[in-house]
Formats: sequence, C-alpha cells, structure tokens
Amino acid sequence: MCSLKKWVYIHNAHWRKFFAHDFVANLLDELYVARMVKMDTTDSSNPEPLGSRERLTALREALLYLHKALLESERVSYEASFGQISSPYHFLHLATNDPWFAWLSPVTQLIATVDETLDAKEPLTAAGVESLFKQAGTLLVATADGEGFSRHYDEALQRSPDVILAHAAAAKVIRSKN
Repeated sequence: MCSLKKWVYIHNAHWRKFFAHDFVANLLDELYVARMVKMDTTDSSNPEPLGSRERLTALREALLYLHKALLESERVSYEASFGQISSPYHFLHLATNDPWFAWLSPVTQLIATVDETLDAKEPLTAAGVESLFKQAGTLLVATADGEGFSRHYDEALQRSPDVILAHAAAAKVIRSKN
C-alpha cells in the first residue's frame, strides 16, 4: 500500500470510529472508495502525455479569465444601453437568456468542453489536447468585418483594456508548447 493510500485509509478509519454507524461515516467510506478508485484508474500502460493536463488546465484558466472580462465588458455596454442591472441574479439571468449576451456562448461551450475533458475518466491524449488548443486559437480571432462571435469579440477588444489583457494571456497559453 503506497504511503498516500495508507494515510487515506488510516485517516478514514479514524473518522469511521468517531462517527460509527452515522451518515457521515457512510459518506466518508464512499469518498474513500471513490478516491481509491480514482487513484487506481490511472493505467500505467497508457499514461497521459507529459504536461498535457497542466497545459489544458492553463488553457481553462486563461479562457475563464477571458470569459469574465468579456462578461464584464458586455455588462457595462448593456447598462449603458438599458440602464443598471438590478442584481447579480438579474445579471445571471441576462447572461444566460438575453440575446445581448448570446454571442459569448462559443467561449462558454469551449470552457465546458475543456472541463469535461479534464474530468473524464480516460487519460488525456496529445491529439485531444491539441484539438482543444486549435479550437481556442480558431475561436479567438477578432475581425471587424466578420460576423457573429468574431465581430463582437473585436468590438469588446476595442472598448475594454481588460479584454485585451485577457486575450493576450489566452493567446500566450495557446501559443505555448509546454
């Protein structure tokens, strides 16, 4: 038994004694089993490419930073046109349902795809990681004469320095090879 598994087993055994026949004890047992299953599912014959998980995590973080900057920029623009948004809940509703914010959905979908890939039980593949990086690079092209996302993205870059900084950070991650 490796030292981490031994520590987890001893740690959980202590809590099982403390919460014997209790809901929390059952929950801890389930968490222990889930943790051990996750630890044991790493197949040494099919390892992930070195650094791929870190690269994909860096891409995720850069996309989240960019998405936040884009949302904030759109919020300011929306409020200039329609007045102040009354609450965070109202903003959430607008961000998810209002056509004003609909152009952001490709970024949201890409982030969700990256999250699903990182959380998948299967190991990452070099081709899968490169495909996500290629999608991000293709998506984050701003054109003033374009349509849909690229045009709105260009407008956001023109009006917000925070979007420019977030774009630069994402572009740096996308260009990185390790």
